[in-house]
Amino acid sequence: MNEVVINNRDLDRALHAAEAKLTGGLSPTTVGLSWVHWALHLANQPGRQVGLMQQAASDWAELSRLVLGLPVETIAPAAEDHRFRDPSWQHGPSAIAVQAFLHTERLWDLATTEVRGLSKEHARIVNFVGRQMLDMMAPSNFPALNPEVLTKTQATAGDNLRQGMRNFIEDLQAAGGGGTQPLPMQPGKDVAITPGSVVYRNELIELIQYSPQTETVRPEPILIVPAWIMKYYILDLSPQNSMIRYLVSQGFTVFCISWRNPDASLRDMTLDDYRKLGVMAAMDTVTTICGAQKIHATGYCLGGTLLTIAAAVMAREHDERIATITLLAAQTDFTEAGELQLFINDSQLAFLEDAMWAQGYLDSNQMAGAFQLLRSNDLIWSNLIRRYYLGEDDHPNDMMSWNRDATRMPYKMHSEYLRRLFLDNDLAEGRFEAGGHKISLADIHVPLFIIGTETDHIAPWQSVYKLQLLNPDDFTFVLTSGGFTGGLDLAVSHSAQAGHQEPSMQVAWLCHSSGGT
Repeated sequence: MNEVVINNRDLDRALHAAEAKLTGGLSPTTVGLSWVHWALHLANQPGRQVGLMQQAASDWAELSRLVLGLPVETIAPAAEDHRFRDPSWQHGPSAIAVQAFLHTERLWDLATTEVRGLSKEHARIVNFVGRQMLDMMAPSNFPALNPEVLTKTQATAGDNLRQGMRNFIEDLQAAGGGGTQPLPMQPGKDVAITPGSVVYRNELIELIQYSPQTETVRPEPILIVPAWIMKYYILDLSPQNSMIRYLVSQGFTVFCISWRNPDASLRDMTLDDYRKLGVMAAMDTVTTICGAQKIHATGYCLGGTLLTIAAAVMAREHDERIATITLLAAQTDFTEAGELQLFINDSQLAFLEDAMWAQGYLDSNQMAGAFQLLRSNDLIWSNLIRRYYLGEDDHPNDMMSWNRDATRMPYKMHSEYLRRLFLDNDLAEGRFEAGGHKISLADIHVPLFIIGTETDHIAPWQSVYKLQLLNPDDFTFVLTSGGFTGGLDLAVSHSAQAGHQEPSMQVAWLCHSSGGT
């Protein structure tokens, strides 16, 4: 009987894996239930329906006056919406199309965000899916309505459209070939060129050591723990955007973990394995090489989350090797975990786990697709307009090239951190177990230096700041402009360009905490 149940379960997994390829990883059950709940709640609120119809009528009246050339109060696009920034969108039929689109967006927001009794989770999903449909119909996506496309077509006698067709055919051939496209900027040649050597390797990581470039060497090394969702060289891009290069120029010995890009053989690797084989193995190696009693630990994104888990375990076991902790866009409380919460509920995670089961990991394309949907205006539609309508080629910078260098997520670890951290928030609420016992972030008694970014939609600064509620002892928080990668890239760039004249906040803080040179 059990064998029959297992075989049937495999059939379910196979179906869900096939569905995930068509839906971009979104559970059709989750989306369907959300729409049904929204429709039923709205259907049972005639007063709300009347209000929406009145708003729609008012919108049509305003648009009619705009068509007739009468003065009307227009809607401005959201600050993060760059599609209609060009002045040519403010005149003629294009201006009318933009206002019609923005009025429709506003009406949809009203229809999905002010329905009494509808859960926030279902409202977010319905609003998101509806937004994706609306974005497909944005006037910027239609050449005849896009004044930027019309202007360039006239100026080039249609060469932009011919080049756009060539770009489309190239992209179609590349997608059909199934191969991996070469990166525009190659690691070790254009990016990640700070001299370093691999000093330790196991089945999960390689540890890279970067030696200081000064005559006087600081006594306490720095260990960087990047997220396994990204390649390690996010902090060692081009020379002018390299925090690692800057740190070694200030006399620090720097170690950085490079996570293995997992395949099916690592499907059962757990989150605690990442702590032991990653952070702790690196910590032991740094101690052996440098003989230092204290280590300054830095974590980026999920690497920072894992670092705090490791630090809490070390505190519980009276391991006092960590001198300071620096966290870059790293969350420890996931109650406000940004737009990724859209994909986090029991139904969605069960679907995702089934999609990962057959291959043993979450493919990098599936992961990239989720992030692209969250910013479809900038990452999908604007890119298509630029390449296919305007006929422009890609000119990627170091950050864009790094962003293409995606990684996979092993099945068990990915499932654990989504459920235990994002869904259940076990780490912040004291239920998280590591090393066989529960841990508490309040046990960490070292200086904490935390950086958040203003417009981060993956790790919102409000969520990053919540560590202060869990461990308020010695807490320094810095809020910088920009988003998840751009904001931190700006901070890194500022630090690197400051040179020896003006140390960055992080380095100055490290020098103060370690007692100088």
